[in-house]
Amino acid sequence: MQYIADLHLHSRYSRATARDLNIEGLYKHAKIKGIDLIGTGDFTYPQYVKEMEKELEPVGGGLYSFKRKHQIKVNVSDEGGILDPKFIITTEIANIYKRHDKVRRMHTCVWAPGLEEVKELNKQLDKIGNIKSDGRPILGMDVADMVKLIWDVSKDFIIIPAHAWTPWFAIFGSKSGFDTIEECFGDLADKIYAIETGLSSDPPMNWRLSMLDNISLVSNSDAHSLPNLGREATVFDLEDASVKNIKTALQKGKSNKNKISHTIEFHPEEGKYHYDGHRACKFVCDPKQTKKLKGICPKCKKLLTIGVYNRVEELADRDKPQKNGDYKYIVPLQEIIADAFAQRKNTKRVQETYDAMIEKIDNEFNILLKTPLDKIKDFGIPELIEGIRRVREGEIHVEPGYDGEYGVVSVFKKEEQVSAKNRQKTLF
Repeated sequence: MQYIADLHLHSRYSRATARDLNIEGLYKHAKIKGIDLIGTGDFTYPQYVKEMEKELEPVGGGLYSFKRKHQIKVNVSDEGGILDPKFIITTEIANIYKRHDKVRRMHTCVWAPGLEEVKELNKQLDKIGNIKSDGRPILGMDVADMVKLIWDVSKDFIIIPAHAWTPWFAIFGSKSGFDTIEECFGDLADKIYAIETGLSSDPPMNWRLSMLDNISLVSNSDAHSLPNLGREATVFDLEDASVKNIKTALQKGKSNKNKISHTIEFHPEEGKYHYDGHRACKFVCDPKQTKKLKGICPKCKKLLTIGVYNRVEELADRDKPQKNGDYKYIVPLQEIIADAFAQRKNTKRVQETYDAMIEKIDNEFNILLKTPLDKIKDFGIPELIEGIRRVREGEIHVEPGYDGEYGVVSVFKKEEQVSAKNRQKTLF
């Protein structure tokens, strides 16, 4: 059976996150998005663990159900079947340390077999760093030593390098990363079964590196707000949903019954570290131009931030990707609506239209990927049907993101936006 999973996200206890990122909010929006398995985020934060114990009940296999789900009304069409998302206890940990005379900054996803194991791990981590300061704690220990500590608590924890190519905090990051998994994790490298591609890279980019041929690629939202849940996800084929079966699925070729079906991807150009550039000067360029500039911003003469595309070029040993899995691109539904109406995605009109589509048609993933276009016609805005078709066919344009600035997706021309906006006014 297939399960859509988003297992890297944050709670309201992490810096720069929304206040409604709690268990109830995650459950509601998982239903809206169409997510079967949702991470809790931030399991190292003691107060959040207490909330989890209050709000969640174990249902087996390391999965948890939201206790108050029958008290919560969520306006989602049940056209695709009634969805009851299950939780997996997850977190992201930051490590800042020195190795080989270089400062390393790593973010790592940790998925737990259960709350009891988490409470024991937190006792150990509390001796090392201040896990009460932030939902995503910063530890001053080598990431390889941290992995040993985690697996000393339980071998059933799943550990995955987060957003592997991001310049500042990633295993392959241009600013503080490593060139190989082995260089980072040493004799534990063969137990690192997967990496997270991150918003600024996609599977074809990773397939240019032969050293990743036996490494699974996963995608997650890294959401800091509820609307961003599911902007990337991993679809698992599992005999039964459990943390153990997910761990088996990450090990390429180990099981035909538990495996990754495909990932759901942002267009990597939309990620905020895809190209090179300097945001302060609003300067962006591709790797060839960076080389000509010798890595220096032509406006202020400071160093450019080297992006993901350039770093992949640096480490790749193939000119072209060697296919090693499946994936599907999406543009989030709110972005499609916002582009049709020439508005920002958080405006009232965009949100009203989004809510109405979810209530009348289906959850977001089904609308974007599965719902026949003929069934969307009844909604009454033909431009949105065309926008969804274009996204499915890849008929879009993206101005690449750089140095912390998201890329900009264009689905519609200006004259199409005017027409859609007029229709939308009549709809409400």
